[in-house]
Amino acid sequence: MKEKFIKSTIILLIGGILTKILGMIIKIIMAREIGSEGLGTYMLILPTFMLLISLSQFGIPLALSKLISENKRNNKKLIFSLLPLLILINILLIILIVLLSPIISIKLLHNKDTYISILSMALVIPFTTISAVCRSYFFGKEKMLPHVISNIVEDLVRLIIIITLIPIFKPLGLKYVVCFLILINIISEIASTLILLLFLPKNIKITKKDLKPNKIYIKDSLKISIPNTASKLIGSIGFFFEPIILTTFLLNNYSLDFITKEYGIISGFVIPLILLPSFFTLAISQALLPVISNDYVNKNIKTIKRKVKLAIALSLLIGLPVTIILIINPNFFLNTIYHTNEGITYTRILAPICLLQYIQSPLSSILDAIGKSQDNMISTLLGTIVRTLSLIIFSTLKIGLYSLIIAIAMNIIVTTFYQIKKVRKHLTF
Repeated sequence: MKEKFIKSTIILLIGGILTKILGMIIKIIMAREIGSEGLGTYMLILPTFMLLISLSQFGIPLALSKLISENKRNNKKLIFSLLPLLILINILLIILIVLLSPIISIKLLHNKDTYISILSMALVIPFTTISAVCRSYFFGKEKMLPHVISNIVEDLVRLIIIITLIPIFKPLGLKYVVCFLILINIISEIASTLILLLFLPKNIKITKKDLKPNKIYIKDSLKISIPNTASKLIGSIGFFFEPIILTTFLLNNYSLDFITKEYGIISGFVIPLILLPSFFTLAISQALLPVISNDYVNKNIKTIKRKVKLAIALSLLIGLPVTIILIINPNFFLNTIYHTNEGITYTRILAPICLLQYIQSPLSSILDAIGKSQDNMISTLLGTIVRTLSLIIFSTLKIGLYSLIIAIAMNIIVTTFYQIKKVRKHLTF
């Protein structure tokens, strides 16, 4: 089991490095092609997109990974029991997007140019849901190679499309370019799903008995998915209201162009740069979930404790040098990667706080794996409340987008320390 965990982590780490590089290249090309204004518009609608993706999946992929890893159920029956629920959720969301797009763009985001981009999300979310369900099967089976290959193919497809087609859409205007960036996900998710399907066992036989939903399986899944969805929903709602709060409270003292530009710098340049080591912690957390789920079912608490300490130590080992470099010389990375000097001060302030952010992903996976997803939900709720209140309070103090920096820092501190407290409690360190 230990060798399998290490192998899974190494595969995910290599894949994470490759996808991180590809992701950075995609962001660099996007930033150069659409500029600060276009990037700011894209970042304004990104919280809405993330919220819809969270709702469309309803935490089912995580539940599937955990339940499959326990090796106690008929996996085909488990998946087919949950598919009708996912289909219903996606249909309802598509209807809601069509109805609410004008309200979100004009009344909430105060930017009518975002309307068609938000509307286009209705076409994308079913494809992200299908891809997530396919990935969950392989995570549960601790087969990480299909996930890694599908991720790389997905990013390559996205990169090729952006390079070849953005110049064609640019003359039409930025709002159409941003809409195109959302719609690209349809093709990239299809490519990713096709790769995953190639890795499925060739001798799978599906019978009518497999297609009949199992109420016990649905109930087991919902026990995991509901807290997980609530957690993501809370975080996504907070993220969703972030640009709304900023535009509402800052417009009295700053122009919309200034707010959009600075928000784009923080969300598009600073945050991705600071979270650069996250591919490593994500690899650890993804490998931890099925392993710890299995260990916890078999009551191997000592083994779990060792893996928890190792995961946190490795996350900090990678995060600390990056943090030091970003504090000393953020200008080098901003110039090299994005060809900009904007965001230097923001980076220096957030970099040391994000040391705590690096261990959030492993801590979250541990809580999910031991069946304590409700603690993740509470930690997210507390962090989101603190972040939202901080954002509102500091946005009234005429300190510009530094109100957002303070709010992000407060969120990270509260969420991480709550998760640490709960992991220690449940595993009785």
